[in-house]
Amino acid sequence: MPPESLPYEEQDLPDVSRFKNWLPTQIDRRVRVFAWLSLIAQIVLIGTGGLVRLTASGLGCPTWPTCTDDSLVNTPEMGIHGVIEFGNRLMTFVLVFIAIAMFLLVIRMRAERRDLFTLSLLIGLGIPAQGVIGGLSVLTGLNPYVVGLHFVVSIALVCLATVLVQRVYATPGPRALAVPRWYAVIAHVTSAVVAVTILVGIMTTGSGPHAGDADAPRNGLDPVILQHVHSWPAYATLALTVTMLVAVLIAKIPGGGPVLLLLAVEAVQIVVGLIQARTGLPPLLVGLHMVLAACLAAAMVNVVLGLKRPVIAITTRPDELATAEPARS
Repeated sequence: MPPESLPYEEQDLPDVSRFKNWLPTQIDRRVRVFAWLSLIAQIVLIGTGGLVRLTASGLGCPTWPTCTDDSLVNTPEMGIHGVIEFGNRLMTFVLVFIAIAMFLLVIRMRAERRDLFTLSLLIGLGIPAQGVIGGLSVLTGLNPYVVGLHFVVSIALVCLATVLVQRVYATPGPRALAVPRWYAVIAHVTSAVVAVTILVGIMTTGSGPHAGDADAPRNGLDPVILQHVHSWPAYATLALTVTMLVAVLIAKIPGGGPVLLLLAVEAVQIVVGLIQARTGLPPLLVGLHMVLAACLAAAMVNVVLGLKRPVIAITTRPDELATAEPARS
């Protein structure tokens, strides 16, 4: 039976067929590029969100999801604050485009690479949640706890995107611990302290002067005390990371590169934090500190992911892996 005589729903539309054939069935350059774009765009969003907050443009668009009751976009009367706030909202559409593209690029390999399919789906679902919480922050007049939750979700998506980037380069299949168990424990403790550092940093910012709008509420906590409290887990993170680096060098444990990168991010983060605290929290440094927090989370996730390797790639001594249990990728 010729194709013209088939029911419409059974016909293989040429454009659809070409698009399906264009989608990859294994990891290629397109998949890797969009995985990196996912991570970069999430970090950029944190930077543009910081710009909104630090320029007091948080209510540049006073309502949500429209910019005003009568306009979807910002109007000339809103001035620069409307431009900055609406520009940050437009970043959501960039993230949605990247997420959809990433999902389509891995959909044909969902059986073989369920990890990539799941990660791309979670990131795609997280972006609307991120946008809704951002909208709620506007509707609540920039309530510091809602704003803080928005930052937490953004950091979580940075972490997921970091895992995605790592997995598009990793060999699929069973994975096992590739380092001594005591070293893995130190790494996981460090990751927990990093999380505490970021959370306390969010509380500190919520008590400080950069509220996003002159009339926005603060959380009522003492910013001076919180700055000191914030420094404690930050220095603990630094000490634990130095410990890991020393262990890598002495015990010849694999994964020194990611640890060195983590240490470099921490060093810059601490220096920026000290300078901003002693110079009255200038907006530029506060914004840089926010972006570095995202980089810190990504670098920490990268270290943790390096603790396990594909079973066939593990080259450490058998006695170090005696108690390791294989885990699915």
